[in-house]
Amino acid sequence: MLGYYLELATRSLKRSRGLTALMVFAIGFGVAASMTTYSVFRAVSGDPIPWKSSRLFVPQIDAWGPSTQRNGDNEPVNALSYIDAMALMRDHRATLQSAMYIIWSSVVPARQGAHPFNVSGHAVYSEFFPLVEAPFKYGGAWSADDDRQRSAVAVISSKLNTKLFGGENSVGKSINVEGRNYRVVGVLDAWNPQPVFYDVQNTGGFSTTADNLFLPFDRAIESGVPNDGNTNCTKPPKEPGFVGLLRSSCVWISYLAQLDDARAVSAYRDYLENYAREQQKAGRFNWAPNIRLRDLPAWLESQEVVPSDTKVSLLVAVGLLVVCLVNTSGLLLAKFLRRSGEIGVRRALGASRFAIYAQFLTEAGMIGLAGGVLGLAFTGVGILGVGMVLPKGIAKLATLDVSLLLLTLALAVGSTLVAGLYPTFRASRVQPAWQLKSN
Repeated sequence: MLGYYLELATRSLKRSRGLTALMVFAIGFGVAASMTTYSVFRAVSGDPIPWKSSRLFVPQIDAWGPSTQRNGDNEPVNALSYIDAMALMRDHRATLQSAMYIIWSSVVPARQGAHPFNVSGHAVYSEFFPLVEAPFKYGGAWSADDDRQRSAVAVISSKLNTKLFGGENSVGKSINVEGRNYRVVGVLDAWNPQPVFYDVQNTGGFSTTADNLFLPFDRAIESGVPNDGNTNCTKPPKEPGFVGLLRSSCVWISYLAQLDDARAVSAYRDYLENYAREQQKAGRFNWAPNIRLRDLPAWLESQEVVPSDTKVSLLVAVGLLVVCLVNTSGLLLAKFLRRSGEIGVRRALGASRFAIYAQFLTEAGMIGLAGGVLGLAFTGVGILGVGMVLPKGIAKLATLDVSLLLLTLALAVGSTLVAGLYPTFRASRVQPAWQLKSN
């Protein structure tokens, strides 16, 4: 029977080509608007490390006091000073932990005649790599002893490895960073999490450039590798240069800690309270302890990593789809009721109401499928144009993958079937006797 219903639906759609095209366009446009905005929303709101995010925490310590807080929200600054970050690292109350800051360094290729170029990266501790579960293609992270000894070692990205060493295993080889040689101990596999969950403070959550170089934190500090991220101060450091920054209350260091259960979280929160209280007793803070300890999802939400305009755009697009479906439902109702005579004859010849229902829902489904195919084309165009209205770091995350393709088709067909329920119900209630008498 399905083949019969498809044949009837095809004939009906061909008889009203203009009306059919209008409905297909409405469905395609509404679905494309929804899927384009959904592709962006899905990319920016997804959990970057879902299997572990509930065990990753970001500590905050108020190093400035209530006089610098805005809107009276009593919220501490979103980064740590060097003094506080080093205290947390020394006490090591987490399973894994790492302080970090952004670096932008010049790399000098070994081959003769090649020009130096700049790469972005982070200065981190050895525990950073298992903390964020960064995948390695060759080698691995440096050791805790390397951290303590401030060894000249480095982890590089596969992209930088390809550029410097042609993609071969470069573990044990040297790279020249800012005029100093560093021994490569590991090469990362393809890895560029978005949002950049380990350093939201400096990236805002999204970055157009992936990290290509990782250096030991203390080695970078000792070598004077400057911070290339955000540095916020309530007053200028008393001493000039990098040394002055290290001794100041300026906040510029991101911090991530792994706490494996509720007891560890409670203990770490108590530790932060006690640390802030000790700083108050020592005279460094002249305000009551003010700390925060949020897990990764809560941290991303507090930092508003998902731009508010993407949420608004998604709601507007869904509203547009509803308007398109309402219009399609009205057009289907007019189209089906115009065929009341045909329905009456079929009912008089023995067709059940279910058969009428199946026939007209099949027709609605075909319109939805055609609208879905058109919507895929519109969605592709929409994703290409997202960069015109959103930052590049966010726009490039929107992709038309297999899951979005299937979802687009399913949404188009499903929503059109829903829109066709009432027109189909009205068509199935046509009384054959009335139609035969009127004809």
